[in-house]
Amino acid sequence: MKLNGSKILLTGASSGIGAALAPILAQRGAAVGIVARRANRLEAVLERCKQHTPESRMWAVDLSDLSAAEKLALDAWDAFGGLDAVVHNAAIPKRVHMSRMTFDDVDETMNVNFHSPVRMTLALLPKMLERKSGTIVWVSSMGGRIPIANESAYNAAKYAMCGFAEAMYLDIAGSGVDVKLIMPGPIDTEIWDIPGNEPALIEIEKVPAADCAAGIADAMADDGFEYYVPPVYPGGIGAKDLALAKVQDCDHYLVGMADMARALRNG
Repeated sequence: MKLNGSKILLTGASSGIGAALAPILAQRGAAVGIVARRANRLEAVLERCKQHTPESRMWAVDLSDLSAAEKLALDAWDAFGGLDAVVHNAAIPKRVHMSRMTFDDVDETMNVNFHSPVRMTLALLPKMLERKSGTIVWVSSMGGRIPIANESAYNAAKYAMCGFAEAMYLDIAGSGVDVKLIMPGPIDTEIWDIPGNEPALIEIEKVPAADCAAGIADAMADDGFEYYVPPVYPGGIGAKDLALAKVQDCDHYLVGMADMARALRNG
């Protein structure tokens, strides 16, 4: 898609990847509608966007409320006179060992990380299909390709997002509406420090949110479907190589990861 002159709705924009991505999109000429729960933090991001595109605006909405998420999508469409892209970036962590997992944990995570973006997409897709243009950007995670210890609910939501995006791509190919799937790796954001979550079992070097955001903006202007951002992690580890390692020998991969998890818990 052409970013300059476009109108983009971006969720999860009050911190982390979203807060870094919104000003980048605005700097590249997009009017950005930013969404998150925390109005005061959104206002600071909005001011940065308005330096480039004064028509940018914000909505403070709790996306775990699925009806509110759908209404937001339609309100943003009307406010901008149509949307050229929606970037589903909002997400919460849920680091809980399976023995302590509750259904409420899974339900909350699925609502924010998967059901909300799906509800918003289904509300907007008929309008984009009728117009024969638009882009839906799904910001998943490496947790949508490989399992992460203590993060089964998060994995479930991100795996679901990958599958939905892939099947959506098949269904609407040739319609004029594009689909993008983004796979961030270990990005330096607040998601690692949110109260109520167990510490990450594995500590690895993290990538600045601004670097990831720039990669997403580049992907939106490119013609592919799936993007790993960054493609190479600190230390020279290829992101896609990690995903391929699991599918090439799933049993071997899972046994090795389970052994490592047990060793870290006991260490």
